[in-house]
Amino acid sequence: MDARHSESLSNVHGTVNTEHRTGWRKIFAFLGPAYLVSVGYMDPGNWATDIAGGSAFGYRLIWVLLASNLIALLLQSLSARLGIVRGLDLAQASKNAYPRFVNFCLYILAQIAIIACDLAEIIGMAIGLNLLFDLPMIWGVLLTITDTVLLLFLMNKGMRKLEAFIVSMISVIGLAFLTEMFIVKPDVVEIAKGFIPNNLFKNDEVSHKMLYIAIGIIGATVMPHNLYLHSSLVQTRKINRTKEGIKASLKFNMFDTVIALNLAFLVNAAILILAAGAFFKNGYFEVAEIQDAYKLLENIFGKIAPVLFAVALIASGQSSTVTGTLAGQIIMEGHINLRIAPWMRRLLTRLLAILPAVFTILYFGENALSDLLILSQVVLSLQLGFAIIPLIHFTSDKTKMQGFAIGPLAKIAAWISAVLIVGLNVKLVIDQVNDWISGYPDARIEIYAIVVPLIVGVGVLLLYVFMRPLLFKLKERPARVPHGEATAIGDISPIVYNNIAITIDFSANDRDSIRHAIMQGGKDAAYTLIHVVETAAARYHETEVMDRETQSDVKNLDLYIDDLQRMGYNARGYIGYGIPAKAIAKIVNDEGIDFMVMGSHGHRVLKDLIFGTTVNTVRHMVNVPVLVVKPQAK
Repeated sequence: MDARHSESLSNVHGTVNTEHRTGWRKIFAFLGPAYLVSVGYMDPGNWATDIAGGSAFGYRLIWVLLASNLIALLLQSLSARLGIVRGLDLAQASKNAYPRFVNFCLYILAQIAIIACDLAEIIGMAIGLNLLFDLPMIWGVLLTITDTVLLLFLMNKGMRKLEAFIVSMISVIGLAFLTEMFIVKPDVVEIAKGFIPNNLFKNDEVSHKMLYIAIGIIGATVMPHNLYLHSSLVQTRKINRTKEGIKASLKFNMFDTVIALNLAFLVNAAILILAAGAFFKNGYFEVAEIQDAYKLLENIFGKIAPVLFAVALIASGQSSTVTGTLAGQIIMEGHINLRIAPWMRRLLTRLLAILPAVFTILYFGENALSDLLILSQVVLSLQLGFAIIPLIHFTSDKTKMQGFAIGPLAKIAAWISAVLIVGLNVKLVIDQVNDWISGYPDARIEIYAIVVPLIVGVGVLLLYVFMRPLLFKLKERPARVPHGEATAIGDISPIVYNNIAITIDFSANDRDSIRHAIMQGGKDAAYTLIHVVETAAARYHETEVMDRETQSDVKNLDLYIDDLQRMGYNARGYIGYGIPAKAIAKIVNDEGIDFMVMGSHGHRVLKDLIFGTTVNTVRHMVNVPVLVVKPQAK
């Protein structure tokens, strides 16, 4: 394992114990990470591409789904291998191997991919709510911002609870489509023919459209953020770091990956087969919209099939949005060394994804959302090369992988997959630019001046990502960890505090605050008791106001001072006025305080969000050590 790096998803790192277990209990302990990954393979983006492919071309693109699943199995196994052997997620490994500017570019591209993925979840959830409850799409999109609360709840409950939630959502999706397969009764012979590959590269409009949808299917299936996610999630298992322990962990995680991703393939195949059997077979060749699929299912098969369809859609979007948040945290911490609160990270990603959805609804109407959904999956596919190429390099490095580097066959298969995906994307980009040039002749200057240089820049970055590990194998830099590096502590001499401030609010917490302050300074220090008057007049004037509350507070503060002085302590009191944090900080800075003790109200998350936390604000406004005393549970 690399010696210098911060733990990926540190709050759940190594929290699931797998040691001292045998048989099925051992296997069960490792099951979970791939199921979280697999929800990204059956999210609303997959639904859009599968429905579009099934309705337009029948069963002819099933082989693309199968090929995508095989590629996903290979790449996800490499991602798990990287996390288990090196104890690094893909973003951390990239941070070690590439310069800071390149990592910043990789972060931006990965963030765009996560926003594109989150956009798919937003649209899918909004469509599901619209279909079931007739909720307007704009309200459904805005309502999806509330799932931040769900994520906070699940993360606080631990990794196993989160995995159980995801598995329950997958079960809902699977059962819904299993039931719909019995309703639709697809043609088994035609399904078998769909596994035979057909030519996507003919120079005609049909092949061009088929290629576009095929790339969307690949982007929706082999998601770049899932590669980051899997390399981190496998580290939630506490394993024996010996060679035998790592080998066993690789084996059990392979079981997990194969089972979970094959279940995802069956769900995707079921969606495409449903679209082919219900729409293509009945002459509906342009069902690219999920809403149309719902309505047609109702017309053809009655009310049960569309209700199951909508329930599965909501379950899919809700489960996928949780894993997208985790991937965003991994990418931000890994690539650019930035660690922020998960709820803030989630809210930021969701807001960035909501904006294009709201803009599309307001300016192009609700019917344009399905096109936006498919476009989001193509964007995901375009990002794949920047995740796959470094992953293959890292897992092929015999020195870093300590005897667990991938073999020649796996390496060849991985590079073929990378070349195939990058090649398809290059063709798609060239075709799209040519379409823009021919379709918008008045915008040719803008296309040549802005779009083409941007594409060339991304191409150069991809070439650099590919070439650097080959040319500079011995120049991998140590990781820059968020918390810095430990240094020798050396000789520690005691610190003497001469002037200690204590914030007072005349609650039961004051006694504990004063006791902890006295423990720091004894009878040699001076104690400054601070209370802030927060009446409307005090907040407005921010100066002395002798209203009834102020007079009562002054009297109470004097009682504290008298008691301390009787016990032999040097104590004095100060009254502040207005905003508590601002008033406290002013007194501390003006009176030469060198240490302060503050009582915490012990609020839960919701109260802190509503009322704010004076402690945190003061902490950033003063330059002295702050001791926070939390009230003891009774």
